[in-house]
Amino acid sequence: MDKARIPAALLLMCGLLGFGVLMKNAIENFAQKDSYVSVKGLAEREVPADKVVWPISLKDVGNDLSDLYDMMTTKTNKVKAFLKKNGIKEDEISMSATSVYDRQAERYSSDNISTRYQVTKTITVTSNKVNLIRELMSSQEELLKQGVAIAAGESWEGNMPTFEFTGLNELKPQMIEEATKNARVVAEKFASDSKSELGKIKYANQGQFSIYDRDDNTPYIKTVRVVTTIDYYLN
Repeated sequence: MDKARIPAALLLMCGLLGFGVLMKNAIENFAQKDSYVSVKGLAEREVPADKVVWPISLKDVGNDLSDLYDMMTTKTNKVKAFLKKNGIKEDEISMSATSVYDRQAERYSSDNISTRYQVTKTITVTSNKVNLIRELMSSQEELLKQGVAIAAGESWEGNMPTFEFTGLNELKPQMIEEATKNARVVAEKFASDSKSELGKIKYANQGQFSIYDRDDNTPYIKTVRVVTTIDYYLN
């Protein structure tokens, strides 16, 4: 009878040993999963704007709407001729409807208003010829000599050009690769300092791309930036 119990005891012992090994591996795996480092990788590029939107506002005041309409038409034609002569195509030019402001119609208008009507029209240039537009903005004296003044004053902010960069999709793969490499460098340094080995990626977040002016004086030069976040296991 004692001899029959020996195999059962051996089986129990082997079972306990196997369970111990499994528990050891499970604990090590659990510890490994909880040991990780979260790092960030940065990539930046300076790129020239490849699109510009330039609003050109014209303004006139007077008491006869018919005369004001003729004056605005003449000025509009001069501006369009100026743009086309300098390389801007017809499909790059758009015009808003003429806006009329009746000062006497205001509830609190003064009785001594010398000019009743104010008319405004905006010609918008949308083009990828960024450098050309910048040159034209600096040569508006030619329009002044023809009696055409670009409206400024209180509406100046609305006349400022807007520079854009539309080639982000071409930069994305390179910048993500660069940001990922920079993140790994940081993670490897951390692992080395903590006497650990860098393991596999636990979690990765590409991050959002941002595009902004390099500075206030050069809106036609953009800074493209992305920050990736990556968690690495530590062994």
